[in-house]
Amino acid sequence: MSVVTGQSLREVENRVLWLSAAIIDHANRVRPNPAGLKVGGHQASSASLVSIMTALWFRHLRPEDRVSVKPHASPVLHAINYLLGELDASYLTRLREFGGLQSYPSRAKDPDPVDYSTGSVGIGATAPIWGALSRRYIESLDSGSSRGRQYSLVGDAELDEGAVWEAVLDSAVGELGEVVWIVDLNRQSLDRVVPNIAAGKLQGMFAAAGWQVITLKYGHLLSELFTRPGGVALRQRIDEMPNPEYQRLLRCSAEELRHRLPGDSGEIAALIAGVEDSVLVDAIANLGGHDLDALDQAFTSIGDTRPTVIFAYTIKGYGLATKGHPQNHSALLSAEQLRDLALRVGADVDDPWQPFPEGSTAHALCADTALRLRRPTIARQSPPEVPSDFGRTPTGVATTQAALGRALLDLTRAAPAAARRVVTVSPDVSSSTNLGGWVNKVGVWSAGERPDWFADDAETILHWREKPTGQHIELGIAEVNLVSLLGELGATWSRWGQPLLPIGVLYDPFVERALEPWSYGIYAGGQSILAGTPSGVSLAPEGGAHQSIKTPSIGLEQPGCVSYEPAFAIDTEWTLLASLGRLGKPGGTSAYLRLSTRPVDQTLAAVPTDPAARERRRRQVVAGGYVLRRVDTPAVTIAAMGAVVTEALAAAARLHQVGIPADVICVTSPDLLYRAVRARQGHSSDPSWILEQLFPADRAAPLVTVLDGHPHTLTFLATINRVATTALGVTNFGQSGSLEDVYRHHNLDTDSIIRAALDVRR
Repeated sequence: MSVVTGQSLREVENRVLWLSAAIIDHANRVRPNPAGLKVGGHQASSASLVSIMTALWFRHLRPEDRVSVKPHASPVLHAINYLLGELDASYLTRLREFGGLQSYPSRAKDPDPVDYSTGSVGIGATAPIWGALSRRYIESLDSGSSRGRQYSLVGDAELDEGAVWEAVLDSAVGELGEVVWIVDLNRQSLDRVVPNIAAGKLQGMFAAAGWQVITLKYGHLLSELFTRPGGVALRQRIDEMPNPEYQRLLRCSAEELRHRLPGDSGEIAALIAGVEDSVLVDAIANLGGHDLDALDQAFTSIGDTRPTVIFAYTIKGYGLATKGHPQNHSALLSAEQLRDLALRVGADVDDPWQPFPEGSTAHALCADTALRLRRPTIARQSPPEVPSDFGRTPTGVATTQAALGRALLDLTRAAPAAARRVVTVSPDVSSSTNLGGWVNKVGVWSAGERPDWFADDAETILHWREKPTGQHIELGIAEVNLVSLLGELGATWSRWGQPLLPIGVLYDPFVERALEPWSYGIYAGGQSILAGTPSGVSLAPEGGAHQSIKTPSIGLEQPGCVSYEPAFAIDTEWTLLASLGRLGKPGGTSAYLRLSTRPVDQTLAAVPTDPAARERRRRQVVAGGYVLRRVDTPAVTIAAMGAVVTEALAAAARLHQVGIPADVICVTSPDLLYRAVRARQGHSSDPSWILEQLFPADRAAPLVTVLDGHPHTLTFLATINRVATTALGVTNFGQSGSLEDVYRHHNLDTDSIIRAALDVRR
């Protein structure tokens, strides 16, 4: 770096440090807080990343690059965006204020540019991996777009998260040379100095996964001392001392350092005896993650043929009075400490947001960087039109799980443009979830074409043709990876203007394992479909470990998502097509389809043959439910969902024989019906017309609800007409057995429904 550039870069570094600290200070000490609740913020965690982010943004970042910033460094990101003219100064006083800057970086809610939402530890760190893979995928649709690097700024404590290693170890990740992780190795967690951070072990794990590993441990001051007589002993002493001992040295005066640092080494004592006090204090804190020259060299050495991880040794609270203290995670600088910081970095505590003077080299650097990083406007393509109905009526016996695969194949014929935008993802379960036909049709995606060595094997049913134009991505058995990728595939419409229609398929019992990252992907703007299949205790012989209970209510409660549990193949087709039509656009939503492997007689669906009546049925299915059996005057209503609709119909027929006429309502989405109830109560603007069609007040009768899941999912239906009710469902862990035995055990069988109907009428 030239003298002018180096000096201006250090001025920017100091200003970023000041702004990040001042943003947090204002939120906690200046802004009125009538409630007295802690506002929070992380001055020390921000400070440890200031040098890294300054060097990255103001020297190396390109417009096509994207960066995920660790959650607790959000004030640093906002400070940089402010200096680059991407954030109005009025927001600097609004950290963690309603409508202001979010606690953690958010693509959806922050007013300035944020590439990746973070805040859920580990999920934001891995997002650029799946962003890179998604970017590779859309190259098959838009080969003219530039790839760019995908950076993750990762806190070292985030490496404790299993999600990190699930992502790092996936075989597909080793091909993503645009992925760069920078580990902020400050060796502290929330409450302590981590005694055994084991950096060498972590570096070895990344190397074993095929990553380029760059270690940035010492800055130029310490490195120069290591070259002097006694320097080898000094380096060995620092390398071998426990993390807490090193952190304690950061809190020492020069006099204390001369006593503590040598240990029993006369060599070290002699070496530091000739070092000035101020130089010695600066040198002991001179780690590579705070040395702009060392950072520059590290960023320059990044290769593009494999993922890269840079272990940048840093100090939590670097540049602040709280540096290195074990309890500095949420500590705030005192008023005196903040004033001292302002004096040292050339800021004004009374006018904290003042920009660099025009004509200064620092102002010029900010202006040049803003110009260099300006991204071209991306023209967003609209997603292709998805048909609402293929026009066929399934017959015979079928499962809703198989109907998913069949509908995808039908889509390739009925709407090839929409089908080309579909990408399916599964964790090594594509054949067992009935995606085999789809995979054979569209092929498997890979960065490069690979030979199918079983193409000429007559006994091979599932053909694994891997090519860059394939539309199925199969990951290892790691559900977190699947839904994390799903979220990024679902965000390409807003990130690169290329809408995709992503569908993830996994066993329904594992939806809970994958829920948190999928939910976070929805929060970050990812729109996708998650198909949980097979589901419930209907998977009887598989036993309790593979039987889901809570997932229906999860679908009802998940924001940004519409959930469905279809009973018949035609319901699956209609709800899938409707869900696809909601993807890849502003205001779009995700969907969760809970499917079953239980074979069901499709004639029970009684699909109308009249075109107008058929369309009415389709609209009802998509809106949340439809009438499957209607009597003149019901003595009881049975509302059933999913696989147990068969038992509900059988129970209604037998009740009719004993003089108790029963309506049967097939619920396809408790989620949408609940929204309709809340809309009727004035809590939302969702449509509520479906309630009158399913549960008209003049047909109100005692209600029995039944589903293969937790019974509370449907209990709210009784509030529509305030009728007596009883709820059947699964409240205990499942067990292996025949379908009949398992249904009887959980009171889902026909006899149990009849008994419930008789009891609720008393």
